[in-house]
Amino acid sequence: MPTTSAPWDVLVIGAGVAGLACAADLLAAGLAVRVVEASDGVGGRMRTDRVDGFVVDRGFQVFNTSYPQARKRLVLRDLRLRPFTPGVLVHSDRGRQRFTDPTRRPRSLPDLLPGRLAGPRDLVALAALSARDLLAPVGQVKRSADRTTRTALAEAGVSEELVERFFRPFLAGVFLEDELETSSRFFHLVWRSMLRGTLCLPAEGIAAVPLALAASLPPGTVRLETPVARLTDEGAETVDAEPLPAPCVVVATGPGPAAALLPGIDVPATRTVTTYYHAAPRSPLREPSLLVDCRRRVLNTCVLSEVVPGHAPAGAALVATSVLGTDSDGRAGIVGQTLTEMYGTDTGRWDLLTVRTVADALPAMPPPQPLSRTTRVAPGRYVCGDHRATGSVQGALASGARAAREVLRDLGR
Repeated sequence: MPTTSAPWDVLVIGAGVAGLACAADLLAAGLAVRVVEASDGVGGRMRTDRVDGFVVDRGFQVFNTSYPQARKRLVLRDLRLRPFTPGVLVHSDRGRQRFTDPTRRPRSLPDLLPGRLAGPRDLVALAALSARDLLAPVGQVKRSADRTTRTALAEAGVSEELVERFFRPFLAGVFLEDELETSSRFFHLVWRSMLRGTLCLPAEGIAAVPLALAASLPPGTVRLETPVARLTDEGAETVDAEPLPAPCVVVATGPGPAAALLPGIDVPATRTVTTYYHAAPRSPLREPSLLVDCRRRVLNTCVLSEVVPGHAPAGAALVATSVLGTDSDGRAGIVGQTLTEMYGTDTGRWDLLTVRTVADALPAMPPPQPLSRTTRVAPGRYVCGDHRATGSVQGALASGARAAREVLRDLGR
């Protein structure tokens, strides 16, 4: 039970979406909670900056309206979500081909005619796979045998040609790996969420999501610019040796800081992604669509100002292009050459606005991949985040919710 000497029942370290969800559930149960965050704002990796009049997220991110935890915790209309086209454009040696869900955009049905993107057998296999993931109970999907995504696609009857032409380049941007070695369970859940939901961007940038979560907490719950140096028998201590007493501590950081605060915990390998933001004098693609490359020189690219016009000032366009790994000498030039080919336009007048590299952007999720793991590390010590569940907003929120449940259970609540 909480001690009377501590001002809070629970200290949550980290104000990303996992920590904010955990704090909300603990507060709703009547506990006293303090959230401390090392940086100058909430959100963790979900942050947004303004650069020379452009709205720039810290790495290309999207919001899926079908995530159960997001629908439970957020009023989606308040985010002023702007949708992407329900599908993607694929750049290949055959030119640009469209892969679209025909149930949402019936006029796109001719794009799926045999010989354009896939053969008859692939279309049948894809329809069967999609129907199973869309209609089957989610528990059945979670309990399915786990293997690599590549193996699962082959077993579903999807040809190697379609895998290389569409699934491999598209899912590389989802999983942040291009060998399709990610857990098939996670793939099926992602595919299900895409079929059931809509990929969007908030009008004010991806930071609107954690800001909305933080706004639902009582004033004063979150304390920014408070980096924690270590955990103590009484709670935690900041880098300035300030004590933060609490009988229960939830570490809701990324895997690296979590391992530093809780030595010995199991943390996965992580994926790094870099996004190049270009300011263009005009939009090179007059639609809010994601464009992927069969040759996998980039993960994906899109004109963000076509999704949310307010992301660029009048008379300009904002193009975001992501690649695996970190930035390096000459890479921006290679990206620019690739964009010239993919968009079919001269990019010589485009300005490189900024580059954002996100280390630990996603946990690696090879099979067998547990979709959720206990957050309990030791008596009064817990850890949550997408690295304890699945690499997604849903996974982070669900892990925070699980941490709150385990804290309450241990406290007899």
